[in-house]
Amino acid sequence: MILTPHPELRVQHRVIGRERAPLLVVDHLVADPDRLLRKAASRSFEKMPTMFPGLRAPAPPSYQRFLETALNPLLREAFGMSPGRFVFPMCHFSLVTQAPESLHFLQRVPHIDSVSGEGLATVHYLFRTPWGGTDFYRHRRSGFEYIDESRHTAYFACLSQESREDAAQRGGYIDGDSPLFERVADVEGVFNRLVVYRRNSLHSGRIGNDRALPADPLQGRLSINSFIDVVH
Repeated sequence: MILTPHPELRVQHRVIGRERAPLLVVDHLVADPDRLLRKAASRSFEKMPTMFPGLRAPAPPSYQRFLETALNPLLREAFGMSPGRFVFPMCHFSLVTQAPESLHFLQRVPHIDSVSGEGLATVHYLFRTPWGGTDFYRHRRSGFEYIDESRHTAYFACLSQESREDAAQRGGYIDGDSPLFERVADVEGVFNRLVVYRRNSLHSGRIGNDRALPADPLQGRLSINSFIDVVH
């Protein structure tokens, strides 16, 4: 499977929040995104032992090679990183399916993927139905918008305390401001759009609580989610 960039590919550089985290948004990423949909439909999706509220299946290796070619020239301007070889701790088709009422506390609040400021995460939206995008947050009590090694212990101790307070008992997926978090930026989930951010930024998928989430990759909230480490 050979993937090529869309002839109308567009790149937007953003800086978000008070802590000015970099955010990259790429529209019209792949020339034929429906090939990826067909590939996803042929895969066997499984529940994995992670916090992700749904099902996943491996993305094709050609997708990883495509991302390396497409993103390497953008790294310096967007993230102040030198180009290099991409290593993928994760690269999966992801399908959100978990019912809002079944989420536990850590699935109902923004999260980080690692404490490293060098690691990147990408979300490539592959749904045409308006299933929501990705939001970025500030933790109200600490003021943190990212969690690195120096903040990790204090932040999660605070969050553990907050999980026992009345303000944390609101159920369902987070969708905008809450008693514990303030939304500082949002990206709409547009078909064939890629969003790239640092893995230690507090973020969450914007997922509605008012309708069922189909387990069909052709109908549901399908994306390709990747973690990227750049090796020099």
